[in-house]
Amino acid sequence: MGVNEKIQNASVEEIKRGYVEKGDFYECMFCGYETEKGTVYKQDDCFYDAEKSIKLHIEKTHESVFEYLIELDKKVTGLSEHQNKLLRLFYQGKSDVDIQKEMDIGSSSTIRNHRFALKEKERQAKVFLVLMGLLKEKDKKFEGYIPPHKTIKMIDDRFNITIDESDKILKKYFKQGFDGPLETFNMKEKSKVVVLKHILKKFDSQRVYSEGEVNEILKKVYDDYVTIRRYLIEYGFLERKTDCSQYWVKENARKDKEAMDIKKELKQKYKEIKTEAGVYQIRNIRNSKIFIIATPNLKTINGRQFEMKIGSHKNQKLQEDLNKYGEDAFVFEVLEVLEEKEDTNFNKHDELKKLEEKWCNMLQPYGDRGYNK
Repeated sequence: MGVNEKIQNASVEEIKRGYVEKGDFYECMFCGYETEKGTVYKQDDCFYDAEKSIKLHIEKTHESVFEYLIELDKKVTGLSEHQNKLLRLFYQGKSDVDIQKEMDIGSSSTIRNHRFALKEKERQAKVFLVLMGLLKEKDKKFEGYIPPHKTIKMIDDRFNITIDESDKILKKYFKQGFDGPLETFNMKEKSKVVVLKHILKKFDSQRVYSEGEVNEILKKVYDDYVTIRRYLIEYGFLERKTDCSQYWVKENARKDKEAMDIKKELKQKYKEIKTEAGVYQIRNIRNSKIFIIATPNLKTINGRQFEMKIGSHKNQKLQEDLNKYGEDAFVFEVLEVLEEKEDTNFNKHDELKKLEEKWCNMLQPYGDRGYNK
């Protein structure tokens, strides 16, 4: 189950915590890190129980639940870029005057109006959640919709399918049984989605197939297996290399397995990296492009590495190059650790921003030279 799906399936309280309880374990919703009940964990020369340890993990690896959620795509948060930036600044505790100066909009009263508008959005969301909850209790049809495949790029009416509709479509086109051959592929788009999703079950999400192996599987389903193969690719169910030498199921289940394989590595790095603020770069050793970013906690490097490995880094161009060159083409390098001062006038956020600007000015990670915007 991918990160977005975990969030959608969790309660509001679980999302606020950032972790869920799974039997004898507590699991981080954002990277899958687990702690086991009854086990004592050592962190920074202190010992913590499983639940306290998972809370510390979220704080040190992901900065905070807020910091992680605010980085999610606007399709998930429902926030415009403007609202996203305002929420970040509000969360940092900045005054209306400071926010007005930083965003260079209106006046401090304009910021107060934005605060009011966000509160209104919150009140409306609460009422909407209650209404939907009551509606689901009354009308079970709202529970009967099949979630679209996780890799679909554009959701439209083709994916507006209920469980009952899906069963009827499969019975119509697989008359010899669901494991039998497909009668025809001459059908409406919505039916094609249902049929393709059913055919996808014949593939192991943890395997990589040759084109010949894909063809052999599809030949048992339909004579025109080439058309089925093409549609599986076009609809985002299967992915392949450009030379068609390898095919695999394009879903997060495969990436979840990769995530499990690197858990031990992440845990070890989590213990080794000191809790310090600073600036680091992600460098592509193949084309020398770099991405410079400041963080109040360098342990979040673990989280960024994990995001890249499972294909969810927020920088699209960086993620595209990782998909192209592979994770071994990228290295993470700390450029400078922020020297924190005891001075009461010391503002960590502002100093980090200055430090990031300094390195961006020095290395110019823009355009052909890097991934920064």
